[in-house]
Amino acid sequence: MAIEIRNPSDEELPDAMRAGEAAFGAEHKDEERERHRKMLPLDRFLAAYDDGRPVGTTASFPFELTIPGGVVRAAGVTWVGVLPSHRRRGILRGFMREQLEDIRSRGEPLAILWASETGIYGRFGYGLAALNGMLDARTDRFAFRDDPGRAGTIKLVSRDEALELFPPVYDRIRLEIPGLVARSRDWWTEYKLADPEDWRDGAGPKFYAALELDGSVEGFALYRIKEDWRHALPQSQLRVLEALATSPTATREVWRFLFGIDLVTKVEQEHFDPSSPLFLMVEDPRRLHLQLYDGLWLRFVDLEASLRARSYATDDSIVLDVRDQICAWNEGRWRVGPSIERTGDAPELELDVRDLASVYLGAFDFHWLARAQRVRELRSGALERATLLFRTSRPPFCPEDF
Repeated sequence: MAIEIRNPSDEELPDAMRAGEAAFGAEHKDEERERHRKMLPLDRFLAAYDDGRPVGTTASFPFELTIPGGVVRAAGVTWVGVLPSHRRRGILRGFMREQLEDIRSRGEPLAILWASETGIYGRFGYGLAALNGMLDARTDRFAFRDDPGRAGTIKLVSRDEALELFPPVYDRIRLEIPGLVARSRDWWTEYKLADPEDWRDGAGPKFYAALELDGSVEGFALYRIKEDWRHALPQSQLRVLEALATSPTATREVWRFLFGIDLVTKVEQEHFDPSSPLFLMVEDPRRLHLQLYDGLWLRFVDLEASLRARSYATDDSIVLDVRDQICAWNEGRWRVGPSIERTGDAPELELDVRDLASVYLGAFDFHWLARAQRVRELRSGALERATLLFRTSRPPFCPEDF
């Protein structure tokens, strides 16, 4: 029988969710399903049905994404999975086409996601738009270069206190860093500050630390400790879930606190900002054991609206010939600069939509694309002009795992 892709009814949603979980070899508790059910609008959840049985899912969160010079609506794609019994039958391609049409109908110019397998989403026009760091540091011999001494105070606060103190700090930071998304109060309570037992992975409870400088909260950290003793000596690991601050001083003091917690020999963070000043603040950056991976992936759903929403660093303009095999409405020649418009003028650069996604937030530039043979220069000097046009003050970062 043909595969049917549609929104499940409210009564069908639990079974659809179980199919999505099984695609990852997982099974969530009812409490976890209710958490997702609360945060995911039903009309943004799609399931594939084979003879009435759910065999795969995809969904999207309604986000507001920070981009260079502003914010834009974006669909946060999630819950993408197909049962092993139904792979290689075109279901994922059907999901992607249906979902992109749906996102377009909602007037959301961008789709973003974290890729479970990085080889999948380029086929559907997604490009790597932000890098992600992983920190795996030792605490011994950790020291700041030219350390001016401790500043401010750290307070451990309750979850309820964190709900009042942390969001205003995050909102100040969010508007400065491309790749961050707005967080609703429910997002804070259901995801960021929540602490279900099965999220702990052998570690202890979530702790909430607030940094005060001159009487104002200027940074915060969420962390756990996995207790470990060997040969009667402490070997515990500190897992940093999030550490954000409004200034270099606040950044230094948040990390001073985290690296100074007793009985801990190792500090880990799965989502570490690759452009964090910490790497240059410490005496021995090698001991941070920083590794780089792909982070946020981005897909233009409405290229014109996306380009209009962004700011540019010069008054120049460049003509791009953009290929898009799936969203045909994006394809063609675009003049990008003070005004965004389709044009019949001769193109100066030619590239695929997924590669344009890689420069949109500022993670890469056009010279970098050229070195990877991802863009073709059709007019001498166009690479440099485009690089200057799309230049940003800092690389993007997305700590939101969705």
